[in-house]
Amino acid sequence: MFKLLYFTWNPSTGINLGPLTLHYYSLMFILAFALGYLIMTKIFKIDGVNQKYLEPVFTWALIGTIFGARIGHVVFYQPELFKQDFWSVFLPIQTVPEFKFTGFSGLASHGAAIVLVTMLVILGRKLFKRNPLWLLDRVAITVALAGFFIRIGNFFNSEIIGKPAPNSPIAVLFPQQSVAEYGPIVPRYPTQLIEAFSYLALFIVLAYIYLKTNKKYHMGWIFGFFFAVLWSIRFFVEFLKEPQGAEKISLGVLNTGQVLSLPLIIIGLIVMYLSKNFRITPEENTLSE
Repeated sequence: MFKLLYFTWNPSTGINLGPLTLHYYSLMFILAFALGYLIMTKIFKIDGVNQKYLEPVFTWALIGTIFGARIGHVVFYQPELFKQDFWSVFLPIQTVPEFKFTGFSGLASHGAAIVLVTMLVILGRKLFKRNPLWLLDRVAITVALAGFFIRIGNFFNSEIIGKPAPNSPIAVLFPQQSVAEYGPIVPRYPTQLIEAFSYLALFIVLAYIYLKTNKKYHMGWIFGFFFAVLWSIRFFVEFLKEPQGAEKISLGVLNTGQVLSLPLIIIGLIVMYLSKNFRITPEENTLSE
């Protein structure tokens, strides 16, 4: 009886545009940044911030996300790539065993978080001449939504899949999954969708907090809440996931993703607690220069 409950997910690889195919993962990436740009435009307008700041914030956020995610994947999951195919670490190509354009694949959210936060801290101080937590609070809202789209992209790619779940009514069969990486093609937990809709819920909560409460005047509170909740989601969903590549870091029953998430959860909680020391008034919140 249970075998009738699972859903088979076997989509096309993308949208055919004649000589080119727009892959759904790439489309999700584009949507994530396009909507993020629109949301930040609205946020800057609400806060009375000059729109001239939007372009550098968006540009460096894009660079930081892609670069950090790629480097993070190689460092945390595939360090041997530095020796085996060095240029593929930094460019969307492979040179071994043959030259091939691959696009940016193999991305780790922990790496993206580390590099993106670092870049935004530097950018926040340079552009806004104030505590960089102000900028992190606002960018966090868009990143939560981006997480939703990225995981939907993973779902289209039949990657980041869950452990076998033959008796679960939410199980999904992924005929396009990598057998070499994940094992037999059997019904599995749709962990991409679990994460995706959890991040969408987080985005809605963050937007409500920003629009309807005074927490945006406690610099760091929104960012800390975002960090603590997002990485908690990641930590618990990992229990349902298949290992993502070689597990280079582990701690008992915890895998690499969980070990890397724990310090980020703690950082989020600490920043939330300390935000009471960084309160500003609505007048101080406005940057209209």
